[in-house]
Amino acid sequence: MAKNSAAKRIAELRQQLEEHNRRYYLLDQPLVSDAEYDALLRELQRLEARHPELSSPSSPTQRPGAPPSDKFESSVHLRPMLSLANVFDQEELEDFLERTAKALPGEEIIYVLEPKLDGVAVNLLYERGRLIRGATRGNGATGEDITANVSTIRSLPMKLSAKGKASIPGKIEIRGEVVISKADFARLNAQREEAGEPAFANPRNSAAGSLRQLDPRITAARPLDCFVHSHGWIEPMKFKSHSEFLAAAGRWGFRVHPLIRRARSAAEIVEYHEHLSRERDRLEVDIDGVVIKVDSIEQQRRLGELARSPRWATAFKFKPRQAVTRINAIVASVGRLGSLTPVAELEPVNVGGVTVSNASLHNMDEIERKDIRVGDRVVIERAGDVIPYVVGPLVDERRGNEQRFVMPDRCPSCGSPVLREQDAAAFRCSGSACPAQLLERLKHFASKSAMDIDGLGEKLISQLIDSGLVTNCADLYGLKKEDLSGLERMGEKSAANLTEAIAQSRTRSLERLIFALGIRHIGESAAAVLARAFTTLSALEQASTEQLEELDGIGPEMASSLTEFFADPANRELIAALRRAGVDPHYRVRSGGNRALEGKKLVLTGTLSISRNRAKDLIQEAGGSVVSSISSKTDYLLAGSEPGSKLKKAEAAGVRVIDEEEFWNMLEGGVPL
Repeated sequence: MAKNSAAKRIAELRQQLEEHNRRYYLLDQPLVSDAEYDALLRELQRLEARHPELSSPSSPTQRPGAPPSDKFESSVHLRPMLSLANVFDQEELEDFLERTAKALPGEEIIYVLEPKLDGVAVNLLYERGRLIRGATRGNGATGEDITANVSTIRSLPMKLSAKGKASIPGKIEIRGEVVISKADFARLNAQREEAGEPAFANPRNSAAGSLRQLDPRITAARPLDCFVHSHGWIEPMKFKSHSEFLAAAGRWGFRVHPLIRRARSAAEIVEYHEHLSRERDRLEVDIDGVVIKVDSIEQQRRLGELARSPRWATAFKFKPRQAVTRINAIVASVGRLGSLTPVAELEPVNVGGVTVSNASLHNMDEIERKDIRVGDRVVIERAGDVIPYVVGPLVDERRGNEQRFVMPDRCPSCGSPVLREQDAAAFRCSGSACPAQLLERLKHFASKSAMDIDGLGEKLISQLIDSGLVTNCADLYGLKKEDLSGLERMGEKSAANLTEAIAQSRTRSLERLIFALGIRHIGESAAAVLARAFTTLSALEQASTEQLEELDGIGPEMASSLTEFFADPANRELIAALRRAGVDPHYRVRSGGNRALEGKKLVLTGTLSISRNRAKDLIQEAGGSVVSSISSKTDYLLAGSEPGSKLKKAEAAGVRVIDEEEFWNMLEGGVPL
């Protein structure tokens, strides 16, 4: 490429990458996938290498991250937080290993292999074992001070524990990755879409958005977790190897990923990479490759660093899970709270082994920002390797007959006017008797985490609505076998089973009922807080906004949503109808005042003799809570048969493991309830 052409292309690439960095690091609104970003960066790196006279210290190839936002106080890192260079195949991996070996002639080199977590990098400063400051990466030298937010992450110790030989340095920067698990991400997005809020594109995006909230109470309500992967400044430095540091970090109380390994050869690294690539769908959190680090800290020092990345580490990325297909139509789907979500109907395409035919476009702002049109050829990616989303259109392939999507002004289900909320992305159906909303509300009410009505699925709910048998969730409790037996695929036995399941749901706990009501912004955790604080639905109905906001975990938005819900006459009548039907649980304190698990945090693993939801109810009734992952703050691991990897994590962290017999003894002297 001629110098003039190269200069022009370099300028274009720098501008594009600066904008992508700004959107990724500051706005948490990436426009392109990681694979597309990597391709642009590598093109710029190649052009700058061929034309060194055009290099610049301000180029994105020379600086990790993006300048910190002025929304937060700035925080200078004691040691720069660099990014990692990437390799994408075995040939590039071997090039990295050869460069490393040439720089350390004749020396044995041991590598540490770590899953590359797809989250948000943070820098945590501890002095004399106490957390002093938390910061984002920022531009590598200076980040944003998010101490108040990282302090809400339950798996991060506020004070380090000196177990065994793990003496604590006087001053140390701990680097980690803040993540949200796949399961928590799915629940969080479902809640956001139902509330008419824009869904997060992927778990990394949701973690970033949660971590950079100006109100720490919002961060505290999000299911954030953190894994430690490296250190910055250490004073005094006592470690000889990276693996020695990771072992100490685990003893101090941090989460360290259990799949970290050591290797000596390219073959071992490739085998590990292939293994993780096969297993990635089964892992708790998203990973997008393998991080390879020289283990010896002395060898790291001699290998040194480039402006943007260390010479002693690289990321061996997985192949992106993307595909190209066409949008045949965009339709508006109505949620249980009336929000209209545009959904792309696609020509079916295989993405990472799964056939995808629909993808949520989240809201009109998202469609307009990406300029997505009906008829477009688009790039589809499975966010978190699970949820398909549209990365963006292939504008150059447009034929001229593509059509812009317009949100309907009438609800596609009931024909009521569609209204757009002021200063919000959500469009909502204004109908009070919308069948689509009712369908989603009933599905939510009957779901496993709510009233757990076995056998009440979407098709049957649709029949109940169409036949006029059910107009709200309270009507379910008036159904008789003869009402049901005439419905499609519903014989006498099925009808009897369903009426029995509905009857059994009357005994569900108060927190389940609160969650089942589908109040905007109120998830399972918030429902449990409310049940414990007010003990009856009547008391909760009468609670003021000020009383609600005083509760730990209930923010202003939640409090406002609750008071609005209970002020609505239709909702009050629904609750009255539920009471008449015998659904009016009180928060249950165990007989004899038994609060054996008061304040205790439990993690569940393996197969129990009762359902997970039943176990969770029993633990909450005894004053405890169920958390998803092992940390230094976990009190017990309840292990059933065939326990998973959490058992090893618990043993490594010194968490007490109990079996079902011990669990029942704690609750009721050994008698399962």
